[in-house]
Amino acid sequence: MPARVDLRAELAVGRHALHPGRAQEVAEWIGELPRRIPSLIELIWDDDPGVACRAADVLERVSRWASPATLRAIMAFKEPLIGLLAEAALPKVRWNLALTVPRLKLTVAECRRVAAAMNGYLDDTSSIVKTAALHAMADLTLQDPASREDVVDLLRMAERTGTPAMRARSRILLKALEKPGGKRQERSSLHMFD
Repeated sequence: MPARVDLRAELAVGRHALHPGRAQEVAEWIGELPRRIPSLIELIWDDDPGVACRAADVLERVSRWASPATLRAIMAFKEPLIGLLAEAALPKVRWNLALTVPRLKLTVAECRRVAAAMNGYLDDTSSIVKTAALHAMADLTLQDPASREDVVDLLRMAERTGTPAMRARSRILLKALEKPGGKRQERSSLHMFD
């Protein structure tokens, strides 16, 4: 993409809010230009649901393998993103934030705020949101090891009583959390939505 791009216009491309539009192309472009992260994050609050959903999608994609400069740019918005977890109503925004925020460097108190929001997501009508919430809670155990036992219990319950997606994801996450010696696999191996 050229250096002069109307980011909002690029994210407005798509038939409906769940349509990915040009999210992959925009994510590749943003990944190379971390100075555009503030503009991208601002669009998650856009009045157009399609723009907001695609902005959250791009942020999640960029956060997967973020360069140090890109991660620093995202970290500058850690507090607003944590706050948005509790406020977001659009399912695609919710599940993308659930996958993104635990990738940031968080304090134990921040981990617990995020976990509280994820507990609320478990009541969502969307199976994808619920599954992403389980994934987020497992990822949070990397930064808040004291939560591990409760998360394992939650995953065991979801493995028995959750939606098919929740049951499948819980099995994968439990294998990672219950590795011999109590060590989880590397972070990247847990990002099954990637």
